Amino acid sequence: MAESIDPTVATADRAAEELREGIVTGALPPGTPLREVSLAAELGVSRNTLREALRLLTTEGLVSQRLHKGAVVSTMSADRIRDIYLVRRTLELRAVEESGSATPAALTAIDGAVRAEEQAEHAGDWREVGTASLRFHCAIVATLGSPMLDAMFRGVTAQQRLAFAVVAEERRIQQPWVERDREICDLIHAGYRAAAGRALREYLDDSQRVVLGLASGDDNATPDVINKEA
Repeated sequence: MAESIDPTVATADRAAEELREGIVTGALPPGTPLREVSLAAELGVSRNTLREALRLLTTEGLVSQRLHKGAVVSTMSADRIRDIYLVRRTLELRAVEESGSATPAALTAIDGAVRAEEQAEHAGDWREVGTASLRFHCAIVATLGSPMLDAMFRGVTAQQRLAFAVVAEERRIQQPWVERDREICDLIHAGYRAAAGRALREYLDDSQRVVLGLASGDDNATPDVINKEA
């Protein structure tokens, strides 16, 4: 017998996904108040449904509940940032190792995300560059063909976007990675999985160092410094 789905839960899931997408795109930066009345109206859901959606996002670390202030979009701590990169290394590097079994559609999605990133760079839309880069890394994980991992990784990329928010000027933290995303993409497409894995590991190590440095207040911890040192 097919299991029935509670429509309230399904609606809460959809509301949570809309909010999660707002975080991924940078529309909801850390500290954004999530006011029940206005947000429920905007999403077209009841306040009870919105509360359930916010509860789901709280379990993912994307929303924080503050006493007397209600729900706000979370700020990423140094420990959370390290955890983000641990998960990213675990999933993305495994996906690259297994990319020889990826479907043509999955490989096309990887290239499409990088093309979107490059187009956004050309247009000077740095927020969109960041969004497209996150979608590129989601596309890498998607080559594993696991809907469960895809759903989990969307939450991780939303947390990553919040970690990026330590820099007000997005160009500083986004521009230096575009070329490196293209390199990884091309290596995967060419079947050079070991080289792609090395490039991706270095990328994630450098990215973690930059984001942690900026989160600690080191204004010199920018990607261009790493590129000059490389």
